[in-house]
Order: sequence, then C-alpha cells, then structure tokens
Amino acid sequence: MGTIRIGIAGGAGYTGGELLRILINHPQVEICWVHSNSNAGKSLSDVHSDLFGDTNLKFTDSLSQDIDVLFLCVGHGDAKKFLDNHEIAAGIKIIDLSQDFRLNPNAIHGNRSFVYGLPELNREAIKQAQNISNPGCFATCIQIGLLPLAAAGKLNAEVHINATTGSTGAGQSLSPTSHFSWRNNNLSVYKAFEHQHLNEIGQSLIQLQSSFEQALSFIPQRGDFTRGILASMYTKTELTLDEAYDIFENYFKDHPFTHISKRNIDLKQVVNTNKALIHLEKHGDKLFIISIIDNLLKGASGHAVQNMNLMFGLGETVGLRLKASAF
Repeated sequence: MGTIRIGIAGGAGYTGGELLRILINHPQVEICWVHSNSNAGKSLSDVHSDLFGDTNLKFTDSLSQDIDVLFLCVGHGDAKKFLDNHEIAAGIKIIDLSQDFRLNPNAIHGNRSFVYGLPELNREAIKQAQNISNPGCFATCIQIGLLPLAAAGKLNAEVHINATTGSTGAGQSLSPTSHFSWRNNNLSVYKAFEHQHLNEIGQSLIQLQSSFEQALSFIPQRGDFTRGILASMYTKTELTLDEAYDIFENYFKDHPFTHISKRNIDLKQVVNTNKALIHLEKHGDKLFIISIIDNLLKGASGHAVQNMNLMFGLGETVGLRLKASAF
C-alpha cells in the first residue's frame, strides 16, 4: 500500500486535534488538508499549540478531491449537512466520527452505505467498507464489556451500567458543565437511562444475540478529569468466573487492542493509548465487568485510525502504538 492521502473536516475540535496528533506520525499517511471555516488561514498550531514544531500545515476553507479518505470530525448532525453541501468524489472513502450514520436505517446517505466501525464486532466488514461510522465513546467502552457474552448467547438478564467520562467527552465548546470552575472537584449524573449511545449498544448486542431483549440500565457520569472512561457493569449469570474469563479471552484473542486482566484495572493504564482493558469478578450470581478506554483515542480518533488501517489493508496497529500516561 502506498501513501494514504488524507483530508480532515472539522480539525479544530478535540477529536480533530487528536486525529492530527496520530496521523502526523503515521508512517503511511500524508495529510493533504484540514478544513475549518472559522480557522481558515491559521496554522494548525495556532489552535492545537502542542503541534508547534511538528507541522507547517494551515487550516483551509476549500476542499481538494485528490485524497483517498475523508475524516469527518464535525459535530453530531453536521456530518449529513457537510455531505449535502460538498460534493465528495465516489472513490473517496469516508470515516465519520459523528453519530449521524451509526444506526440503521440512517446508515445510508445518498449512494453511500456506512458500516458500523467497531472492529471487535465488524472487522471483516470494515476491511471491505467504503464508508465507516465510528462508534461513540461510551458505546465502545460498554460494548467491549458486553459483546463476548452476547456472542456466547449468555446475556439473558438486565444489565446495570455506571460509567464516568472525562471532560473532553463534552467537546471543545464551553458549556456550564464543562467550565473548569464547575467541573473541578465535582461529579454529576446526566441523561440517566436515556443516553443516546444506548441505541447503538442495543443494535450491536442484537446483531450477536438475536434474542436479546433485556434492559440496559445506564447511568452516565461527568468526571472531574480530562480524558478516559471507566464503565462498571453487572448482570446475573450462571457462568462461573473461569467460564466468563474463557468466553472473554476467546472472543478478543485476535483483537490487538483489547486485553483481559485478572488484576483490577485503573484508568491511567489506557489514557493516551488505543487500548481497552477488561476485568471480571463474580459476586454471588452476578458477573461484574470493568471496562476502560481513552475516550479520545479508542473512543474516537484512535479508533478511526484503526478503522482506516483495516480499510486500506495495513496492520491494525500501525501508527497506534501509543504510550500510556501512567502517572
């Protein structure tokens, strides 16, 4: 595979910035342009100051069709608008990081059909896809903790989920709940039982276990840290702990970023990486599952590059061997 030519729309936000940090160092990529109407003419490092010295690229408000893949890092609802307002050549692959094309039947837009881009679920379909809808961050973290049970037909009771995300999950635009003085030393619940990612989680579980009709009782929380998601889940099961570990280890054995730990896990093990870690415990008749990811990497931009690697026949981990922050 030769050099992959990249265009990025919406490169000024958190996911766009994280995508740039990965792709600037990806050995088989050339970033051709980064689109932003509000920042056209500015250097990337004027917005993402950490990129100073790494690139001389500037934002542009024009599009070139001379690319192989377009990443859409625009807001939810804006990906459809972008494609409606800009003609993108049919041969250009698209990886969309918004929620616009994640759910059937919305996965079809004009002549483009989008594959749900969770490699731990749809890796072979991703390899053949022309268009990818990248999963949501909460959805990725929670699905990784539940898909093995669904694949084994063992998800047969209500699932209780509590998950806390860092402030970058709210996006770069300021709001009362993302402002430092509110977020610091604070914790809150939002969208209890009705978070938008529940729909894509349910869709994936039914894909693996058609009989699945149990409740997903999800309590999302805003944490007072910058990045990462920790999801803790439990459900009733007759499986022993050893049987559960066997199911999880077999399911993920060929997936290079997802690892099963028999020791308890903590968020700093995955922050600044594309990894997902899982830990299991059995308490009475309940299986307790902890799943952790970095919401901007495995939960967004790293995940998108993983999908790009698969689409273009590269090794899945190329450009994504990133170091955890650890402390």
